[in-house]
Amino acid sequence: MKKFQFIPYNKNLVSRARELRKESTNAEKLFWTEILKSKELLFLKFTRQKPIGGFIADFYCSSLQIAIEVDGEVHAFQQARDKERDNVLWQKFGIRVLRYKNVEVLNDTERVKKEILKETKKTHP
Repeated sequence: MKKFQFIPYNKNLVSRARELRKESTNAEKLFWTEILKSKELLFLKFTRQKPIGGFIADFYCSSLQIAIEVDGEVHAFQQARDKERDNVLWQKFGIRVLRYKNVEVLNDTERVKKEILKETKKTHP
């Protein structure tokens, strides 16, 4: 059984994470209800808007050490920043980041779910 590690976070991000949970985008709501809460993934516990280090991950599974980001259009203009963030999460905490665009979640939910299932099986057979 995998031993859980405490991952430090900036306590100032807790209230912002709470706000983000209340202001979820349509894609994030669909992702939460149709993908992460689907019967195929119910064996895993995901947290929404999880502060990790100096960041807030859209969705996080501690047992797999996977963060999932559901990116809006603004991320097309900040790809370098996102890549750096993903690298920090990997190098500091061993967290892999999976990224999906809003349009993928909204228009191809089944494919996204299958990809996540495939990723979870790599870590949690």
